[in-house]
Amino acid sequence: MSDWIRVCASDEIDEEDLIRWDHGERSFVVYNTEQGYFATDGICTHAEQHLEYGMVIGTVVECPAHQGRFDIPTGKALGAPVCVDLKTYPVKVEDGQVFIRV
Repeated sequence: MSDWIRVCASDEIDEEDLIRWDHGERSFVVYNTEQGYFATDGICTHAEQHLEYGMVIGTVVECPAHQGRFDIPTGKALGAPVCVDLKTYPVKVEDGQVFIRV
């Protein structure tokens, strides 16, 4: 099992916003939503556009390239043009710090 890795301070991500986080050769997005913090792969499964430029609406992220939408907590693709889900990762917040397990 992988270890928890610190991403940022919790106050670095406004509610209904996201932050890009790169680790090794992989890229992730960490979100702060009304339901809490979540993490997914950073690249849209449709057009390989990075989601760091996407828009968070409640618990949905919209890809900036073709407006494909994903459910943030589950990574589920919500309709055309995206049809492949995003991989999600466990997130925890401790002492004002956000960690993900990859």
